[in-house]
Amino acid sequence: MRVTNDISQISAEMLLNYLYPELQDKWIARHAGTFYRNYNNDHLTVSEQYNTVELARDGFLKLLPEGMLSDENELKGKDFLGKYNRLQQRRRLFLEAFLPFDTFAFRQRLHIERKVSELLDIKLDYVLRHIFGYDLTAETNPYVREIAVLLPYVSKMRADFSSIAKLLGNLFGCKTKLKIGRYSHIDSTRYWIPRVEYQLLIPHLSAADFQQLQTDIQPLQQFLAEWLMPAEVHCTITIKHHLQPQEAGNGLLLDYNTELITT
Repeated sequence: MRVTNDISQISAEMLLNYLYPELQDKWIARHAGTFYRNYNNDHLTVSEQYNTVELARDGFLKLLPEGMLSDENELKGKDFLGKYNRLQQRRRLFLEAFLPFDTFAFRQRLHIERKVSELLDIKLDYVLRHIFGYDLTAETNPYVREIAVLLPYVSKMRADFSSIAKLLGNLFGCKTKLKIGRYSHIDSTRYWIPRVEYQLLIPHLSAADFQQLQTDIQPLQQFLAEWLMPAEVHCTITIKHHLQPQEAGNGLLLDYNTELITT
């Protein structure tokens, strides 16, 4: 698994294989030139309707000597605009001539990217099984499956409470609130246990959706406690409704079990 936080660094091959795996051998690739890569993503435009992708890359045209397109004195003298338009028209004709070669090369890179991804998945499955003793294929909880692929990085993530909060926010697509404290089973401040609570701020859940999410979160909470929390830390994940500070009389839900009623 290759992870990046910068979408501009995601290659067109990786993106298209992920979004449109069924179109692998149908894409037509147009190369606009590496000049545009300085200001844009690798993929400039993607049309699912016409199966075309425009790339901020140089194609086979770049291999031609510059003199085949123009000479250094061509744009000098009068009628600059007309000369420039004729130069661009010539360039477009060359691009169309090389389009089949550019497309063939791009489709080959799509196949290579697909094969690399498959090999990395096999490698990841091997690492999880034989090093961590974890069978990802047997995992049925969708949230645990998403996080389990990060087990090779568990030594760096363990006890990094803030990073885990960001991870949960990305996983559930919501804001998260981290509360770090301590508690004790007996009424004494001498024997306390560290406590970490992650609050998922998810508004407007129906009762059925809330119950289902509560059920799905339990295996995730156990996974975090086992792999990403120090043994002595008590970890919980709770679902909260409100995204704003609570104020008496404004009708905000305190959480999904208690509601202020105003009349």
